[in-house]
Amino acid sequence: MSLNLQEKQAVVAEVSAQVAQSQTIVLAEYRGIKVADITVLRATARKSGVYLHVLKNSLARRAVQGTSFEALADSMVGPLVYSMSTDAVAAAKVMNDFAKTNPKLVIKAGAMAGSLMSAEQVAVLAATPSRDELIAMLMATMNATTAKFVRTLAAIRDANTPADVVAETEAPAEVEAAAV
Repeated sequence: MSLNLQEKQAVVAEVSAQVAQSQTIVLAEYRGIKVADITVLRATARKSGVYLHVLKNSLARRAVQGTSFEALADSMVGPLVYSMSTDAVAAAKVMNDFAKTNPKLVIKAGAMAGSLMSAEQVAVLAATPSRDELIAMLMATMNATTAKFVRTLAAIRDANTPADVVAETEAPAEVEAAAV
């Protein structure tokens, strides 16, 4: 089914809007993947906030024209699924994780911050923690010092049992009586 001119313009406008918001774009060849598997990939992408779309390459080239992702135009060959995300690593994670379980999905290229990435570089990017994971690590580190301080105070409190406290208060009274 071919698209008429208005439909093509609408697709290019939609994809251009996604490209403008994206930090990362990953291209992958999906030849031979079953529809059920693609549906699982789409659901995973949606949960991760990744825009996943199968596009005509000529329309995708027009959408990235004049953007920092223009270098991807040479890699847009064959049946490709385009994944775009505002999170720098989300698109790479989704595509790389799916490619691990489904070898028919082949990552072709990616782009981030105006630089073209190979499939190996996309895999390295996918291995880095996402923004949310980094924030969680930072918060855990910040919380650890407070928690350690509270545990130290509790240990000091528990070390001074009531018998020790009574002995400490009686000892100065006996010293004062002996001095008088």
